[in-house]
Amino acid sequence: MVKYELALVVNAKIEDEARAAVVEKAKGYVTRYGGVLADTEEWGKQKLAYEIQKMDEGFYYFIHFDAEPTVPAQIEDHIRILDNVLRFLIVCADEEQPTMKKEEKETNE
Repeated sequence: MVKYELALVVNAKIEDEARAAVVEKAKGYVTRYGGVLADTEEWGKQKLAYEIQKMDEGFYYFIHFDAEPTVPAQIEDHIRILDNVLRFLIVCADEEQPTMKKEEKETNE
């Protein structure tokens, strides 16, 4: 299983209960397709870099989960049509980050 992170930007103009329902529905899609939820981070209301659907703020959520490589595509198919989700992105959250070796840094300078 591979570690993934689902980033959701949810409409800031809806009620708290509706916003929580959107996040729970997204988590439901993860578990429906065999993913294992790890944790969920709520970053709260943030200013967007640019307007989306005439809104300049959104609530940010990050859902971490483990799943097979085919699962993110299935999740994206359902999240794409969810109401009140302004943007979403699923990325592979690999523990190992590539770093440049000392020799590579010296040749690049």
